Amino acid sequence: MYFLFPFMLIFSLPNILMALAAVIPAIWLLVKVYRMDSIEKEPMGLIVRLIGMGMLATFLAIVTETIGSALINESTLLGKFLMYFVVVALSEEGFKYLLLKRTTWRNPSFNYQFDGIVYAVSVSLGFALLENISYVFSYGFSTAVVRAFTAVPGHACFGVFMGVWYGLAKMYANQGDLADERKCLRMAVLIPVLLHGAYDFIASLEGDYSWILFILFVIGLFFYTNRLLKRQSAADVRIG
Repeated sequence: MYFLFPFMLIFSLPNILMALAAVIPAIWLLVKVYRMDSIEKEPMGLIVRLIGMGMLATFLAIVTETIGSALINESTLLGKFLMYFVVVALSEEGFKYLLLKRTTWRNPSFNYQFDGIVYAVSVSLGFALLENISYVFSYGFSTAVVRAFTAVPGHACFGVFMGVWYGLAKMYANQGDLADERKCLRMAVLIPVLLHGAYDFIASLEGDYSWILFILFVIGLFFYTNRLLKRQSAADVRIG
């Protein structure tokens, strides 16, 4: 019976509850976005694969962020800027984008503009899911509560903006408009990087009222993203 002890620890009630607290926010947000794809649902196998790509992006980002942390002095304002905008935001959103494009760009299911949002959010929440599990098991249940209302929806928002431009790029590609396709693909990376960098940079600020600035930024980001999602869902068009 002693050989079962490690497994009993892993599957103990507290660990199961923490795992659920880490996973449920990402799943809930993904289901919400998936349901807004009202014209033609995406294949579940593809969604699962994209979640896996998001998890892979987490491991790739760990490498670049570890190198960045060793090279950049984060105690200065410039160091914080470089770390959060260039190292963290660019590597995380960049790897998400590369794996998203590799998995979906030529997939025949990518035939509606809103599909780009579903795909990008799937990758982003795959990233957030694995990252959240790591944070929750490292820092406890209270971290799960905080991240359920901040970091996990934040990744979903970055995914929405990536998906909007990604879907537009696919539409222009199908029309043979290479200039606008390239422009939209650049924006699919740039906008999420800027938003992600701003999120982390503001969160890192130390001051009596810096937390107010962070809360205002998060509320504004979530409110605008929700409106953008509704508009994109209502205006969805066939592109392929």
